Amino acid sequence: MLDYMIYILAFAVGSIVGLVYSYKQHGEPFVAVTDINIIALVIAIVGWFLAFNSGNVILSAVGFLLGGFIMGERPGYGRKETAIGLIIAIVVYLILRVTV
Repeated sequence: MLDYMIYILAFAVGSIVGLVYSYKQHGEPFVAVTDINIIALVIAIVGWFLAFNSGNVILSAVGFLLGGFIMGERPGYGRKETAIGLIIAIVVYLILRVTV
């Protein structure tokens, strides 16, 4: 039960930090950037991979923190990166579970 609370807190902190970072980075009132941010993509892939595949409470919490960071950005930012990161993490999870 404590594990889930750690995951929720890590995700919430990551979302808040991502929102603050996004407001500092993008001042425009609407989504003006349509390309994929490579740094955010790497953070999303690493975060969701750790969250689903680490098997360790601390590493999973770090993964949820990183995933929350990308998902917590302003509306419209980070959506592509989050989707790609989640897809890669789920595919790796399924490959690891099927082959074991």
